[in-house]
Amino acid sequence: MKVSRSIKKLLRVDKNDEAHLADRWFLLAVGALSIVGLVMLSSASAVVSYAKFGNTSHYFLHQLIAVGIGAVLFYIFSKQDYRLWRRYALWALIASILLLILVFIPGLRAEHGTARSWIIIFGQSFQPSELVKLSFLIYLATWLEAKKDHLKEATSGIIPLLGSLVIIGGLMLAQPDFGTLFIILFASFVAFFVAGGKLSHIIITILLGVLALGLMFYASSSYQNDRFRCYQNPSYDSQDECYQISQSLIAVGSGGWMGRGLGQSRQKFMYLPEVWGDSIFPIVAEEIGFVFSSLFVCLYGLLFYRGIKIARAAPDVYGSTLAVGVIAWLAVQTFLNIGGMVNLIPMTGVPLPFVSAGGSSIIATLMAMGILVNISKHSKNERR
Repeated sequence: MKVSRSIKKLLRVDKNDEAHLADRWFLLAVGALSIVGLVMLSSASAVVSYAKFGNTSHYFLHQLIAVGIGAVLFYIFSKQDYRLWRRYALWALIASILLLILVFIPGLRAEHGTARSWIIIFGQSFQPSELVKLSFLIYLATWLEAKKDHLKEATSGIIPLLGSLVIIGGLMLAQPDFGTLFIILFASFVAFFVAGGKLSHIIITILLGVLALGLMFYASSSYQNDRFRCYQNPSYDSQDECYQISQSLIAVGSGGWMGRGLGQSRQKFMYLPEVWGDSIFPIVAEEIGFVFSSLFVCLYGLLFYRGIKIARAAPDVYGSTLAVGVIAWLAVQTFLNIGGMVNLIPMTGVPLPFVSAGGSSIIATLMAMGILVNISKHSKNERR
């Protein structure tokens, strides 16, 4: 009975609002992905966790703590009227910029491979760009609502948007963090279009951006060039530059239709790099196979579908653009991760939402999910 009352309390809005239930299917998808994510991380990371730390549950326990913190924040954000965050829109933009600057401060920054996207706080690593995804979208949704009648004009629509994106993008390129930058750009353009921006302005901007990035990659000898070569031909350097994608494809192929069984992956025995992070999906596919991996991906589909329903039923432009921005963020990040791991697209090095180890990622994701739950409580359609 206590559990039932707690669930109903979470589903309802505050007393001063019209009684309204949150989207139950959305809640189900969030809960299922969080639980499945912990189970799969526990299995995928056991071997490397033991090799590095002397126990099989290091990554799992750290993620469990992060999920616990995220669950508390999820509850708080789901109960707090989402329109409150509009008041702090400018501060959200300032916070986004300051968070990205922190990674360049000696003594705070931490480097992983070629990227400088982390900072160390009280001995724990933290990735500011994960929170920037949410804080910038809060600012953007507020700005789009204020400019909704003038977004089709370039001088009051796409140009000011690009001004803020250039600042954020410049700081991310300096890290470099191309994956997260692409996620923010994609989510921002989707929100801009939904709010009333001109599609032609977006297309021209994207074409110019692709041209600029293409010239930059062509002129450099960076690891991004190697990733494109590995995408075109994973066997071109399967023992070095293409090692990760080669081992990833072996893991996915080894799973067959039904998988080797939970905990039975062979690639996680130090063959496939980053099995607790970016490369976790191939281990999922190897252990549970194509059939259950497809059902797992369908959980993401349910989350995105219900998220779009929440955005369409939101009572104002702010709520709809914020909701669609968050869903666009998670959808493109999921595609970038899974698509990169099965070689549909070049690898980008972004985590798989709800599954990959990373406290800052799961906390930011659950905060965003809490906001969407609150938007669903205020939606124009009560029936689910």
